[in-house]
Parts: sequence; C-alpha cells; structure tokens
Amino acid sequence: MTASGYSKDVQNPRLDIRAGALFLALLGTGFGARAQSVLDQASPEVTPPPSTSFFPLDQVKRGLHGTAYTVFEGTKPEAMDVEIIGLLHGAIGPGQDMILARLHGAKPEFSGVVAGMSGSPVYIDGKLLGALSYRIGQFSKEPIAGITPIGEMLQVREGGGGDRLVASQSGESETKPVAAGAGSDAIRPIETPLVFSGFSAEAVSFWNDHAKSLGLTGVSGIGGSASESMKMAAVTPGSVLPGSAVSAQIVRGDMEIAATCTVTYVDPKQLLACGHPITQYGSISMPMTRAEVLATLPSPLNAFKIINTTSTIGSFTADRETAIRGEFGREAKMIPVALHLDREGTPTKTLHLEVIDQDQVTPMAVMVSVFQGLMEDNGYAVETTYRVRGTVKLAGYPDVKFENLAAPSDLAPSNLMAALTLGEHFNRLYANAARRARVEGIDIHVDVLPGRHTIAIESAQAELSDVHAGDTVTIEATVRPWRSDRKTVRVPVKLPATLPDGPVRLLVSDGSALDRLMQPPQIGGPTLDVAATIAQLNNEHTDDRLYVTLLAPETQASIEGRTLTALPLSMANVLEPLRDNRSLTLNGESAVPLGSVEMGAVLSGQQVVTLRVK
Repeated sequence: MTASGYSKDVQNPRLDIRAGALFLALLGTGFGARAQSVLDQASPEVTPPPSTSFFPLDQVKRGLHGTAYTVFEGTKPEAMDVEIIGLLHGAIGPGQDMILARLHGAKPEFSGVVAGMSGSPVYIDGKLLGALSYRIGQFSKEPIAGITPIGEMLQVREGGGGDRLVASQSGESETKPVAAGAGSDAIRPIETPLVFSGFSAEAVSFWNDHAKSLGLTGVSGIGGSASESMKMAAVTPGSVLPGSAVSAQIVRGDMEIAATCTVTYVDPKQLLACGHPITQYGSISMPMTRAEVLATLPSPLNAFKIINTTSTIGSFTADRETAIRGEFGREAKMIPVALHLDREGTPTKTLHLEVIDQDQVTPMAVMVSVFQGLMEDNGYAVETTYRVRGTVKLAGYPDVKFENLAAPSDLAPSNLMAALTLGEHFNRLYANAARRARVEGIDIHVDVLPGRHTIAIESAQAELSDVHAGDTVTIEATVRPWRSDRKTVRVPVKLPATLPDGPVRLLVSDGSALDRLMQPPQIGGPTLDVAATIAQLNNEHTDDRLYVTLLAPETQASIEGRTLTALPLSMANVLEPLRDNRSLTLNGESAVPLGSVEMGAVLSGQQVVTLRVK
C-alpha cells in the first residue's frame, strides 16, 4: 500500500535504503505500529477554508482543536489535526505571543515538524488562527510546533511591521536576521533552507563560507526547477490555496537558488507565507513561484521536503519578522547574467541566469554562480587557468570592462580566484553609495586554459646603467614560470626627454603593484561617485603583463578615480585645498608607465632598477 507523501511500498525491495533503514529502526524501537499506520493511511483530498474570517487570539486556550494544512507530496494540501497547548507570552518579540500546539495524524507524528512546513495555515472552527512557523526542540518525540498568530502576519499585508536584527548567539561578530526570542535551540523558526539546484557541494560550501552575515544557509541536492519557472502564469481564484508550497527565487535560469515555505493567507491580490522571515530585508523583489513537493523525507534530526519550483505567479515584495508577502502578477527586478565558456578560443557553453537586485545578496549570488559556472565545462580541472573578460552595463553610464587571468595557487583553485576577483570588481560598482542607476546586465566571457599559468619576477636590470634623457633603454627581467626554467624578458622603453640629471628609478612589476602606485587608497576619504568608480575600474591594469614604470621625481595627483602624473608645481598648488576633504591624494613621486609586455600567465612580483641620467 502507499500513502500520499510516501511513494514506496514497504514490501517493495527497491525501497530507498535510507527510508528502509528508518522503517526498520522504528520497528526495533517499538514504533512499528506508527510507521505502518503512515504507510497504510492515505489522507483524503481536502480544501482549506477561504481566508475570510480570523480566530481571535484572546479566545485561544488550552484544549482547543483545529486543522492545519500542508503539502506532503504533489501540490494538494493535506489536513493535520492540531491540539492547542497554550500561549507563550513574548516568545516572538515584546508583546508578541506564540501559540504552542501539538500535531496529530499519521504523517506529522511519523515525520515530525518538517523544513518547508513553515506557513502552514491553522484553522479553528473554519477561522484562520495563524501559521505553523517554529520548531520546538530537537530530536523531539512529539511534533510540537509554534504558531505565529494571524494578527501579526496581517500587519505585513497592510504594509506595517518593522525590521529587527538580533545579534548572533555564537559570540561571532556577524549579525543574522532571526526572530526575536528564537536565539535558543529550544525555540527556533522552522527551516526554510536555501536550495541550490544545479550547484555542486563545493559551490554551496563557497556560499556558506562567504555569506555568513546574510543568515541564509545553503543546501544542495533536495530540489530543482522546471522549464516554465521563468514564465509568468495567470492566477485565478482558487488556483493558489492556503497550505500549498511556494518558493522565493534568488537565482533562476540554468541554475537556481530558492527558498520554499507554505502559503498561509490568500486574497485576490496577494498572499502571506512562512510565518517568520526568510531574510528580513524588509522591502524585497524576488520571483514568487508555485512549488511541487516530490517527497517529504522524515528524519529525527532534520525532516525536509524535496521540491521543484514550477511556474512564476508574481513577486515577493516584503520580508518581515512575522511573514513574507507576495503580490500576484508582479514582475520581480532581476539582473540578467550571461556566462560564455570558451576553450582555446572555441565556444563550448553559455549559461543564462537572472539574479535578484538586492543590495545584501546580489554580489554573493553573482560570485557563487560564476564559481559554479566555471565547472560546467569538461575542460575544468584542479590545474586550470581562466582568462576572464567581463562587461557590466549600468543605465546611463559607459560600460564597465575588466579583464584578468585567474590561475590556481596553493591557497585556492582558479574558479574561486576568478569568482572573488569578479565579485570584488562588481561590488565596488554595485555597492557604491551614490549609485541610483539600474544594473542592466552582466556579460562574462571565460577562456579555459589547461594547466597552471603563473610566473614570478625574480630579478631585473637595465642593459645600460648610465643613460641620457630621451634614450631608449632595454630592461631585462628574469622570470620563472610555474615548474619551468627561468627565462629572460626584454622590454625596450623610451625615457622622457625632460628627465633631469641624476639617479632615476624604474619599477618592473605586475599590474596590481602599478595600480597601488597610481591609485593609492584614500583612508577616511569620501566614497568615489559612480562615474569616478567606473573610470577607476576601466583604468586598472591586467595581471598578465609585465610593466615598466618610471618613478619620476615630480608631483602626482589622484582625484575622482583618475591619476595625473608629472604635475607642474603651479597646478599642484591649485589642487592643494582639495586635500582638506581627502578627495585628493598628492604624492611627491609620479608613476609614469613606459612600456609593458604580454606574459600569457598570471604575473607576480616587483623589482626596482636604478639608472643614472647624464
């Protein structure tokens, strides 16, 4: 026999090993009858009452019985009996009570409180009481849950409710958006795990390692997305029911990141779900999709639903302490991302994605998508180098372009280096405090180069040490490629005709050392505006060239993302007042680029060569 929510018969020898082991464990501990009842009892198809009336909180008392609805398998909500235990005063926040309840029925008693169940509506006498939203304890022998009262959730429907951040209980410095009073393991929100579909375990670990402050824990392998998930579907009366599963997408397309919970309340224009926050970022714009529950996996530690997102039905617009709100038919603001993979100049694969436009999440979502995307090619290996060329389109501004070579090192693989470099460049623009323009798209071309392409500068010298102003001088640099013999690189450079007599220094370096000279950091200075940030990004030097730079004994100014070298003293005096507000950096030495040469590898190191001008 089968039960809705569990598609395997216990007599079937092909029963999943984990489910079989759990069943045998239950038999051995005296719970065989309970397990058998789950498999023998099929829940009748039910329809939750319409959300037209609400049960008053002041009438809640111990011993009342009601009905909750959630999806265990498929898309149809199933009923569970609910026994009210009482009120926990101030459990959600100051003056915000939680209703404590015990769940009855074959499935909830077998599976316990399930991740993805948060938001399941609870009714008493046909009136909506609230949403199952909190888990009570771990390894509990009974399915006891906390209910967020519907009155608290309706404030989100009406546009009220403020954000509140509670410090992490771990003692670490980051803060996480959690419900007040839920810092203890005894009472905590039912999990709405961030499901990564099409991502490897390494990519999920990358997210969890670098996004701790977001309070969003990623998991892989328990969900997927359907082809129609990016298409807006019409919502007709009764097509979205309380108790059905709904997902909020952070990334969609060829890969997906989404969190799933349960719908609590529906009216013709909107819905409320979860009964607790997912991010608690307040105003948001995330695609809202229907979800199909493939199975509910019971576990004493962490029972959860395995889901597929299906058609888009609108956008989530608010994520507050007691609920998330979604509006039907509304398009979410998304940033298109295209990742083109080439191997030795030949296109092999293109990934098309959309990421949400949300200050706290977008840079991290872009980085983890690139990190995973670079592994979507058969040319990927631990010893792989990537040439990354990116373009960011910002409405009303010139395109932002950058190029870099990312090679593996003893500290990190190349796809991690490429993702971090891209994320750092993108975030300098995206997180700019003066930015108001919309990001219209990100286009990334990646050439996959087999092997570790790195090279280090070991020494440098000039062909002649005594020179005259205006001479052409050959600089010889000794470099060592990865696991290869040393070689000499020669770069002819022409000295300025205005050089004064005496010693002069030439810097032989990689691109990052040159950038630090030409754009020194302004500690405590004003943030560059968008135009200046774009100018600075577009003028950065690539890391696969060897640069020869004259360190001239003349004034250099760095202002608004641009560098002015060899300034006359009169101009330096005019710019001097700008130093008072730290919008200008003046140096007594100018970095004047003289020449460079392509190395075909990630170059590191720097050397100084001293010449004597006669």
